[in-house]
Amino acid sequence: MTPQRRRQLLAFLDSLGLGAASGFLPTDPGDAATALATLDEALTHSSTGLHRHHDRLEFLGDAVLRLAAAEFLGRHHPSLSVGDTSSLRAQLVSDRWLNDLAVAIDLEPRLLLGPMAAGDQAGRSTVRAECCEALVGAIYTLGGGAQGGLGVVQRWLSPHWQRSAAELLADPLRHNWKSALQEWSQGQGQGLPTYSCRERSRVHGDPERFECRVLAAGLSGEGRGGSRREAEQQAARAALAALELRPARGC
Repeated sequence: MTPQRRRQLLAFLDSLGLGAASGFLPTDPGDAATALATLDEALTHSSTGLHRHHDRLEFLGDAVLRLAAAEFLGRHHPSLSVGDTSSLRAQLVSDRWLNDLAVAIDLEPRLLLGPMAAGDQAGRSTVRAECCEALVGAIYTLGGGAQGGLGVVQRWLSPHWQRSAAELLADPLRHNWKSALQEWSQGQGQGLPTYSCRERSRVHGDPERFECRVLAAGLSGEGRGGSRREAEQQAARAALAALELRPARGC
């Protein structure tokens, strides 16, 4: 590892509140070098072709993230039903949330990318989410793994989750517009909404790769997203927004 990369990683840990003053890194120079190598692995995308890259730690980070989020919700929102907890956790561990976190902590300048990933602007959000999840795995590992790593991850992520959970809980639909539209349509005796989607581009990671239109009990809406599901959610959101603008009967 070059001295410049070492300084960059140390500065990044400082920005996360995991610098020297936190006691996160070992004091022994050899152990500290090993720890920084683990962090470097998490921030090295597989597109570089290097032997050590983010995949292994991303796999670990996925499991850690779900457990940490479940414990966070159990501690801070114990009154939620199991169904609501599951729905909220899905939002707090999603690729979209991980990408938002990566942007908030300014992760991208610390990533090592191969030429293809570096030139693929449409897929950059996916890369950020993947490496952010690998970062979770690295912090868990360096925090002690099964002997304390989960607590370190929770302390780091808790402020971010608190903000996101407050925003989601303030939305009665929890950003799940498809379910809300389905319930409304069935309540009108009109059955299920119908969705028609088309692929606008074949670029992996394009945030507007799919376009969707929904029809439900006289309502319609259109939306775009990086996946069919996201495009359907945005179409349902547009239809519900149109419903809110409808004049009340008798007006």
